[in-house]
Amino acid sequence: MSKIISNINLIDKFWESVPPAWRQTRSQIRRIAVEKFQMTEEQFQVLRRIRKGNASVSALAGASQISRSAISKTVEALVRRRLVIRGHDPNDRRNIPLALTDEGQRVMDAVFSEAKAWLSARFDSLDTQEVETLLHGMEILYKAFLVP
Repeated sequence: MSKIISNINLIDKFWESVPPAWRQTRSQIRRIAVEKFQMTEEQFQVLRRIRKGNASVSALAGASQISRSAISKTVEALVRRRLVIRGHDPNDRRNIPLALTDEGQRVMDAVFSEAKAWLSARFDSLDTQEVETLLHGMEILYKAFLVP
């Protein structure tokens, strides 16, 4: 099989599998965040990004490609819910670092724990060889999209 035909088949299989798998996963995470913790998807995404280290409104706006004012409103709602705290940067008064509170961390741990359980149930139907093949494929997918 030529490389062009292989790439066409690979692209078709990518569109058949990755977007639907991600949509289902995202939907599950959204359901957990909304139903169990009464937060919007945007609030969840802000908490997730703060947890990963994007700890300022500017960084959050850049990472999510949402305006600073929209991110500020979301952060304010999370501060009111005591899920996020604003810090102080003694070297730059304009920089206001954000961090999860203990409650914010607990909420994120709970959402991800349930999401992992849901994903685990999906993968339980695979045999050992299929899991190893999927892991190898994920490493290749990572290389194709995320390694410079």
